[in-house]
Amino acid sequence: MEIQFQSDIGKQRNMNQDYANVFTNQAGMYLAILADGMGGHLAGDVASKMAVDGLGAAWSTSTIAQPDEAAQWFLKEIQNVNEAIYQEGVAHPEMQGMGTTIVSTALLDDKFVLAHVGDSRAYLIQNNQLQQLTDDHSLVNELLKSGEITKEMAAVHPQKNVLTRSVGIAGTIKTDVSEHECRKDDYLLLCSDGLTNMVSEENILAIVESDQTLEAKTKQLINAANDAGGADNITVLLIHFEGEARP
Repeated sequence: MEIQFQSDIGKQRNMNQDYANVFTNQAGMYLAILADGMGGHLAGDVASKMAVDGLGAAWSTSTIAQPDEAAQWFLKEIQNVNEAIYQEGVAHPEMQGMGTTIVSTALLDDKFVLAHVGDSRAYLIQNNQLQQLTDDHSLVNELLKSGEITKEMAAVHPQKNVLTRSVGIAGTIKTDVSEHECRKDDYLLLCSDGLTNMVSEENILAIVESDQTLEAKTKQLINAANDAGGADNITVLLIHFEGEARP
């Protein structure tokens, strides 16, 4: 297994509120996390870093190696991170209302467990096909699912960035958790909407399946988003289930 990730400010933002990292626990299992922060000046990047570092610290001391354990761990620890971000906003009025998306995976031998809140996505690339594994927690996706708008209308909707769920709220957070199997030579892609709003799924698939190193593929995905306008921060975390892990 090999893991590569990269984050870029994009072409139209003055700061990067995305954050990603990879951690290992006491059982030698990897946790990959990507977060896309939101809020006023500094607040978004504080929220995303708190989410990633908070989950990473909790994972690093755990001994989790089974999918059912990981699923329960995600529900508990994302709630803890949610509470911490909310309280930080209460303590610092200039950061009030800050929040973040989270998409994270626990890599457990031939299985992986996904957890997500918000509209950062996870895709599985398997048998020359790209499959979205997460469901966007966004207003536009709700309108799309109810049939009120088409996919084409969703792509240009003025309220495209309005989330129905994010991390950093008062009370209990609802986290989507799912378990999946991976096979040799599969790819798992975690990304912020700075990639998916700029680059088509066909182009993402073509880049991931191209004959380049994993690092080069990660960079090319970032470059493709910037070439299309780079309207937002872009973060890409790409996992190849083949060979030795080199996070």
